[in-house]
Amino acid sequence: MKKNIKLDAYNKKILATLHLQADLTNNELAEKVNLSPSACFQRVKALKEAGYFRTFHADINLEQMCEHVLAYLEFTLDRNTAQVCRDFAAAVGEIPEIMDCMQVSGDVDFISLSCFSSVKKLNETCDALSENPALHIKHIRTRLVMDRAKWFLGYPLAHLKWLDGPDSGDD
Repeated sequence: MKKNIKLDAYNKKILATLHLQADLTNNELAEKVNLSPSACFQRVKALKEAGYFRTFHADINLEQMCEHVLAYLEFTLDRNTAQVCRDFAAAVGEIPEIMDCMQVSGDVDFISLSCFSSVKKLNETCDALSENPALHIKHIRTRLVMDRAKWFLGYPLAHLKWLDGPDSGDD
């Protein structure tokens, strides 16, 4: 069982800072959040143990490294039962090129961001998914990304209401 810890002002600063700069050393982080290195280390350890951090990532320059095709995929299922949605989510979870998949409201059931080595590989994957009757896919709409005007660089934590405590969002 994960420990429940209070998100006080220091913990919020640690989360917000590491969320955008995960490569900071403990000493650098301690200085940014105005704590001693040992206190900072203990707080980061407690936040990790409590499950506030899922993973740490590096934002890499994909364009500099390899050929690729980014696309948003919109999936419409022919039925929307809980089991069909779980089966669909499990199937796309096995495809590394489908990087993110969200169940949404509206005229489609799921939207995902994908990164494939080529349009051919993208099409082959979509065909394999749509040909699997167990997934109940009625329609897949592909939207190729032509250019990125803005890319996800972290959640806007400073503009969200924190859940922990009566003073949430005030720090």
